[in-house]
Amino acid sequence: MELIEKHEEILERRAELLEQMESRREQLKIQRTKQVEKSEAARHRNITLLQDLQKIEDRLRGRQLPRPHLLALETRYWASVEQSVPAWEHFLLGKGPHPTDGPGQPPRRTKQTPSTAKGSGLPPRPKPRTAR
Repeated sequence: MELIEKHEEILERRAELLEQMESRREQLKIQRTKQVEKSEAARHRNITLLQDLQKIEDRLRGRQLPRPHLLALETRYWASVEQSVPAWEHFLLGKGPHPTDGPGQPPRRTKQTPSTAKGSGLPPRPKPRTAR
């Protein structure tokens, strides 16, 4: 009798363990399925990102440089600007005549702002009258 009871206990314990193992196997199966889904989503996202980068790279390579005659014009323009800077520098600093004034032309007057008019010896502007 004792052996039969012991045998039944062992069978019950075995059934419980088998149930636990089956439950654990199902959990692992679900985890693997989720992991595969996440992996596929990441792979798809990476492929999309790589394609976008490739498109951007192709667009950057495909941009045409400005035409040679435009590049030449731009280069000559900036060279002339650099050459004329010294002539304009004195005028812009208020230390010399306008660069386009010739020897026979009267010097040009610069526009005066209120801050420059005060120190130039001009009389003060009249104050606005109030209505009586």
